[in-house]
Amino acid sequence: MKGISSGVGASDLCKSATLIKISGLLLISVIFFYLGKHFSDGSSQQLVFFSSHQNPEPETTTSSDSVSLSPNLNKTFEISSLINDTAASPPQQNSRDEPQQALAPPPPPPSPPPPALQRMGVVDENGRMTDDFEVGEYDPELVENWAKTNESEGLESDGKGDTVRVRVKKFPLCPESMREYIPCLDNEEAIKKLNSTAKGERFERHCPEEGKGLDCLIPAPKGYRTPIPWPRSRDEVWFSNVPHARLAEDKGGQNWIAIDKDKFKFPGGGTQFIHGADQYLDQIEKMLPEIAFGRHTRVALDVGCGVASFGAYLLARNVITLSVAPKDVHENQIQFALERGVPAMVAAFATRRLLYPSQAFDLIHCSRCRINWTRDDGILLLEVNRMLRAGGYFAWAAQPVYKHEVVLEEQWEEMVNLTSRLCWTLVKKEGYIAIWQKPLNNSCYLSREAGTQPPLCEPDDDPDNVWYVDLKACIARLPEEGYGSNVTAWPERLQNPPDRLQSVQIDAYISRKELFRAESRYWKEIIEGYVRALHWSKFKLRNVLDMRAGFGGFAAALIENRLDCWVLNVVPVSGPNTLPVIYDRGLIGVMHDWCEPFDTYPRTYDLIHAAGLFSVERKRCNISTIMLEMDRILRPGGRVYIRDSLAIMDELQEIGTAVGWHVALRDTSEGPHASYRILTGDKRLIRA
Repeated sequence: MKGISSGVGASDLCKSATLIKISGLLLISVIFFYLGKHFSDGSSQQLVFFSSHQNPEPETTTSSDSVSLSPNLNKTFEISSLINDTAASPPQQNSRDEPQQALAPPPPPPSPPPPALQRMGVVDENGRMTDDFEVGEYDPELVENWAKTNESEGLESDGKGDTVRVRVKKFPLCPESMREYIPCLDNEEAIKKLNSTAKGERFERHCPEEGKGLDCLIPAPKGYRTPIPWPRSRDEVWFSNVPHARLAEDKGGQNWIAIDKDKFKFPGGGTQFIHGADQYLDQIEKMLPEIAFGRHTRVALDVGCGVASFGAYLLARNVITLSVAPKDVHENQIQFALERGVPAMVAAFATRRLLYPSQAFDLIHCSRCRINWTRDDGILLLEVNRMLRAGGYFAWAAQPVYKHEVVLEEQWEEMVNLTSRLCWTLVKKEGYIAIWQKPLNNSCYLSREAGTQPPLCEPDDDPDNVWYVDLKACIARLPEEGYGSNVTAWPERLQNPPDRLQSVQIDAYISRKELFRAESRYWKEIIEGYVRALHWSKFKLRNVLDMRAGFGGFAAALIENRLDCWVLNVVPVSGPNTLPVIYDRGLIGVMHDWCEPFDTYPRTYDLIHAAGLFSVERKRCNISTIMLEMDRILRPGGRVYIRDSLAIMDELQEIGTAVGWHVALRDTSEGPHASYRILTGDKRLIRA
C-alpha cells in the first residue's frame, strides 16, 4: 500500500507543477499583450519585413534571397485596431497623403510607390555595396563670409601614442599682400642672411623656421572667378585671377601674352618663335624626325619657359612638358602657365640639384632661357645631363647659335667644347636652333683622355638623390644594365613595368613587377568607380596633384579613363624613391618633403589626392600644417580626396572644417567595416 500511495502522491505533484507552468505562461502572455498594447496605442509604426521579394506577388522560380522593404513602407497603422479583430473596429488611420476612408469603402486603389531614395553613401536600399550613388550639388562660385576666429574641437597626439581631444582654432584669413605667397621662395628674412646671391641662391628654397610657417588662409584676388576650363584656357584666362600686367608690357612684342578687356590672351608665341609654337615644333621635327613627338619623345622639360606655350602646344602631340622658371623679375610666368592648365613648377638652376630624378626627360629645351650653361666649368649643363635620358635630346635656341658677333661666337665655341667633353653629339644645327644627343652608355666617357674635365662622378654617387643636394661638377654615370635607356614608346610605356623597378629600395616579398601591376589594377578599379559613382568625368579637372604617388598608378588610371587633365606625381622623401619609375612610364613628378611647403603658387590645383599620406607623415609633421598647405595650393572650387586609416579621420575632418572646407566622410567600396575611409573636402571662395 505504501508503494501505491507514494506513486499517487508523485503523480499529483507532477500535475501540480505542470499546472503552475501553464498558468505562468498564460500570465506572461497577458502581461506582454497589455504592455505591447499600451506602448502601441496612439503611436504609428512602420512595418518592415524580411522576405525574398520586394513586390507582394506570387513567388517565381527566379527569386533570390535579399533584404527587401515592406510594401507597407511609408504607411502608418493603429496597432490596437489590428489586434482587435472585430467588424466594428474604428477605421484605420492612413498616411498624411491619403484621405480617410468610409466604413464600407470600395476597394482602395493600389498605394503609390515609395519615393525614390536619394543615396548619398555606398550601401543601397537592399543593404548591398554599390558605387552607384549621387553626389550633392556644388556651386564653385559660392562665396562664404569668413567670420573672425572661433573654435572647433580637434584631435592631436599626446606623444605617447594616445589620441586626446584638443581645441583647434578656425584659421583666419591672411593679409591681402600674401595672395601669391610661396613660403619657401618668399622668405625675405632668410634671403637677407645669404652670404652670396651671385649664383641665383635667392631663387632657391629657404623655408620658414619652425613656428614661423603659414598659419592663415591665403586669400584670392578681388574679383577672382572660376578658371576658364581647358582647352579654352590654353588661349585665354581671366585677368582678375592673375592681375599682373608687367609680363604683357615687357613681352608684348614677342607674341607671348596680351591683355584684351577682362582677359589675358596667349597667341602661342615666344622670344625665339614669335610666329607661334606650332610652327616652331614643326621645324624641330623636320630638323630631326627621330625626335618623334608623342612616340619616342614623351616627357620634356622646358627651362625658362615664359608662359609655357612650348609645353601647351606639345600637349596636342601627346608630349607632357614640365615647364620651369624661377620667381625672378618676371615672377608670374609660372602662375600664368598654371592658370592656363599647363604643367609647371617654380624652379631655378642655381646651386642645388633640381628635384627630378636622373634620366627623367626625353627632351630638354631652352629657348633664350637666360642661363649661362658654360659657367663654373659647365656645372649647370651637367645638371641638364643628369636629368636627360640616355639617348635624349637637348634643344638650344639662342643668339650664340645663329648670330655672328664676336662675343656670341665665343659663347658658341665654349658650348661646343663643353658638349664635346660631355660626349654629346651635335646632331643638327639649323637657323637659330641647335640640337645635341646624349650617349646611350658610359663607353664614350671612359674612352676620353686621362684628366679630361669634367670627370665621371664616383660610383657611389646616387644621381637620384636630389633633396637639398648641391650640384656636382661631374658627369652622372649611366647604369651598366642600361636602365633608363631602353624604355618603350608611348603609349605602351605607360603600363610596361620599366627596368628601373629593380633599383627601387623596397622590402618586396614578391616580384616588383607584380607590385607594379597590382598597383595599376588597384587604381584602375578605384578611378573607374570615381568616374561612375562620383561623376569625375563631369568635373572641370585640369591640374591634379597626387601627394603620395607610389609608382604613378593613380595618374595612369586617369589617363586610361580619358580624363583631360595632367597629374604632378609627388614622391615623399619619407618613403622609397619611385620617381624614376614614374618618368619611365611617361609621367611627370617631383621629390618633396610634406613637412615643408611646396614650390608652387597659391590656387594651382583643381584636385589634390592623398592616399595613405597622413598616417605616415603624422609621425614627422604637424598635420594641420600640411592641410593648410593643401588649402594654399588648391583653387577655390577645387576638391580634396584623402584615403587613409579610420584612426586618423576624425582629426582630418576637424582640421578640414577649421580650414574652411566642406568635408564629408565616405566609406570605400570595401564597406563600412573597412579600416580606412575617404575624406572629401570642397574649397569655397571665402571673403573676410
